Amino acid sequence: MSTPYPFTALVGQDDLRLALVINAVSPAVGGVLVRGEKGTAKSTAVRALSALLPAVEVAPGCRFSCDPQAPDPQCPDGPHDAAGSVARDARMVELPVGASEDRLVGALDIERALAEGVKAFEPGLLADAHRGILYVDEVNLLHDHLVDLLLDAAAMGASYVEREGVSVRHAARFLLVGTMNPEEGELRPQLLDRFGLTVEVSASREPDQRVEVVKRRLAYDADPAAFAARWADEERAVRARIVAARALLPSVRLGDGVLRQIAATCAAFEVDGMRADIVMARTATALAAWAGREEVTAEDVRQAALLALPHRRRRNPFDAPGLDEDKLDETLEEFGPDEPEEGQDGQDGEGDEDPDGPDGGGGPGGGGGQPSEDDGPQLPGQARSGQDRDKQDPSESEQPQGSPGAGEQRPAAAAEPFRTKLLSVPGTGAGAAGRRSRARTDHGRTTGARRPRGALTKLHLAATVQAAAPHQRARGRAGRGLVVRRDDLRQAVREGREGNLVLFVVDASGSMAARQRMSAVKGAVLSLLLDAYQRRDKVGLVTFRGAAAEVALPPTSSVDAAAVRLEALPTGGRTPLAAGLLKAHEVLRVERLRDPVRRPLVVLVTDGRATGGSEPVAQAARVAGLFAAESIASVTVDCESGPVRLGLAGQLAQGLGGAVVTLDELRADSLAGLVKDVQDHRNRRAA
Repeated sequence: MSTPYPFTALVGQDDLRLALVINAVSPAVGGVLVRGEKGTAKSTAVRALSALLPAVEVAPGCRFSCDPQAPDPQCPDGPHDAAGSVARDARMVELPVGASEDRLVGALDIERALAEGVKAFEPGLLADAHRGILYVDEVNLLHDHLVDLLLDAAAMGASYVEREGVSVRHAARFLLVGTMNPEEGELRPQLLDRFGLTVEVSASREPDQRVEVVKRRLAYDADPAAFAARWADEERAVRARIVAARALLPSVRLGDGVLRQIAATCAAFEVDGMRADIVMARTATALAAWAGREEVTAEDVRQAALLALPHRRRRNPFDAPGLDEDKLDETLEEFGPDEPEEGQDGQDGEGDEDPDGPDGGGGPGGGGGQPSEDDGPQLPGQARSGQDRDKQDPSESEQPQGSPGAGEQRPAAAAEPFRTKLLSVPGTGAGAAGRRSRARTDHGRTTGARRPRGALTKLHLAATVQAAAPHQRARGRAGRGLVVRRDDLRQAVREGREGNLVLFVVDASGSMAARQRMSAVKGAVLSLLLDAYQRRDKVGLVTFRGAAAEVALPPTSSVDAAAVRLEALPTGGRTPLAAGLLKAHEVLRVERLRDPVRRPLVVLVTDGRATGGSEPVAQAARVAGLFAAESIASVTVDCESGPVRLGLAGQLAQGLGGAVVTLDELRADSLAGLVKDVQDHRNRRAA
């Protein structure tokens, strides 16, 4: 077994280390979500923590790591003899992004369950992680239904496997740690809320600290065992402190005054539900135990808020996580006790050790989880103040005529986003699970049955019984049980929804440059981006203006990155419509090689005008024919306005072989859409 990098040898990342230690002291806190750029020691810190956890006593022969002193009464391997026990190190189990549901929760032997009536169960990763650490790298790339199962098990402390009337339950209490790079996409707010704490990490910009990181890493790579031996004393000290804090935890007092501060803080920051209050209370209690105190202080509450609240304040994917520390301090002061509770003075430093970091000192500057002003995207036209917008380089709109940027206008702010109609790809696909277009998936309504290809995952019971029934006499059936062979098993065919690649092709030319008009266009695209986020799509952005088109954002799962690029989109110049379509076609060709099962949906946002070059309109029509020939689904958003309309966008949509909608018709609650829905309903009734 390789020697893990020592936890105490990590340089900086005090918030990350503190959050991990808090969960090691009190797993009831609910785990840690670590957000940050690549190469910031996220995975290293998690793996290093596993070596600090105390050894666990398990029942001999139990695949589910039952505690012999308090065995799970419903353990599939039980009952256990309390007299025997085996000591082993706490496990760290990694859940790969491509894991299946059966690998996570375990699998039943359906054939034996039907034929013999026994619960032949093969444990999954949740069972392996019981009483240890479950680590999910790139948790934002994990399929939603797996994240739901994972977080449900973490919240309930148990895993349930239900399969065709046969059920198995086993304990699954673990320290859940997820890491993610926000550039690759966000988790849904509902899933963010299920993580107890969150930490924002980034690489230090201090040269001396970066030098120390490199020195230690090179020394570890040269001789891991010798490097770990240098930090053995510090590792033992932290391990002993975790054990002591666990023992002290039940004795820590959470006074009414502190509870009032917690409730007031959650109310002041308008977090949804009551989970934040509970997590803050548990976190503050663990912080006090980690500091060796039996009383929770206002500083514990403050640190708990910085770790437990930033990710719960996000209302949509374009909101930047973070917490206003001045507002936090004002709330704590306003609702603090009139007189300090016993042992809660906090002014003399007596017994009020700074818990910011596993070594008890040297906290992380501003406190847990507070990102810098530049972290995270902002909602165009909303999250960023007017003063911030005024700070943009005026050269974008004030360049002299004849310069390379001549005719370019200052970016317009986006209008308020709205709920859009569902735009989907025709037919039935087989792409990644999502919420947009019809697809054959592992989850959804059952539409048929087939013979399994490989391991059986979703049994179609009726089809299996129907296949086995004609052979019962030949198989010598004598009892009441059904004699089932593997050839009789049938896999359920299910239809659900898939996520698509939504490629936005946005006209940013001079004909679109009227500020009010471009503001409406950006608001519409922003609304579609929000819809793509909710439906778990990948998105890309191609813009065209002046003399050429460019890929403003290659296909990605990070819709907030697209929102940032959209906000800064300049306008002006000619309309190279054909170039924009050709660039979009090339993006789709390359992406088809990378992800052949994900179907694309092109959203062209234009007024249909084309200028520049010879026969620009005819050239654009010829390029549009490429999309139609390859049956690429498309929707043209007609941005033409004014009393005189040429209908060029509609003609272009016909050439693309797709639909056309106006900006008004894009709204889910638009009057035109309502009339169309009523007409469609009447036509169906008449038929």
